[in-house]
Amino acid sequence: MIIDCHVHVNQYELLKNVSSLEERLNMLQIEMASNNVDYALILSSYKVNSERPSTKQIIDAIKKYDNLGVVAGVTVDNHTDEEFQLYKQWIRDGLIKGLKIYAGYEHYYPYDERYNRVYDACQEFDIPVMIHTGDTYSPTGKLRYSRPLNLDDVAVEHPDVKIVLCHLGNPWIQDAQEVIYKNHNVYADISGLVVGDFDHYFEKMMKEKVAELINYAGEPRYLMYGTDWPISTMDSYLNFVAKLKIKKEYRDLLMYQNAKDLFRIS
Repeated sequence: MIIDCHVHVNQYELLKNVSSLEERLNMLQIEMASNNVDYALILSSYKVNSERPSTKQIIDAIKKYDNLGVVAGVTVDNHTDEEFQLYKQWIRDGLIKGLKIYAGYEHYYPYDERYNRVYDACQEFDIPVMIHTGDTYSPTGKLRYSRPLNLDDVAVEHPDVKIVLCHLGNPWIQDAQEVIYKNHNVYADISGLVVGDFDHYFEKMMKEKVAELINYAGEPRYLMYGTDWPISTMDSYLNFVAKLKIKKEYRDLLMYQNAKDLFRIS
């Protein structure tokens, strides 16, 4: 089984010329089928425009699919209190499986008290919060807000909240592995390590970094497979993880079991 815990339906890379949300979802289904991916979590954006559908648009559009779930992007600047209350209702109704903070894209540290409503909701409903870390796809992102060490503050202040450190904090993977090792409530996904396909040299470097992370942080009950599609390609990602030299039971945790348990995917 394969669960991709980190995909988008924004007009990134492979979807740049695909205007309708329905067509983008169809392309996602084709990509998943071609790569034997059983389930994917779609992350809504930190803003809404013609290229980035809202959480509600995504929820409505995926009703006919039983292999897709939604993680809702939440911001300080672009989401009102009324919208957040609606998010909480969707969580109650089982339509949202997690929330996401876009640190770096939004210019606040993830431990800013204005995000406490997100952490409080995640604790109340026992759902994870995903937090962007590392490099930003947009040149207007500010990296000081997306450093993985910032998540240590969040983990310590909110010990009962399950936190997903996205993208392994790349390129600060060593910082990320310490945050994961130290805090029992921090998880990580391996998405978005490359734009497009891995080339031979970058793939080799990232294999070594992921191996070091697992050796440092221990049994990867915290690590989840994700691609960041359509920024990264699914076939290249599967080829990358196939080359990771890890035990079968660790591979099962990575490819589906950790995400299945954390996001309560049936």
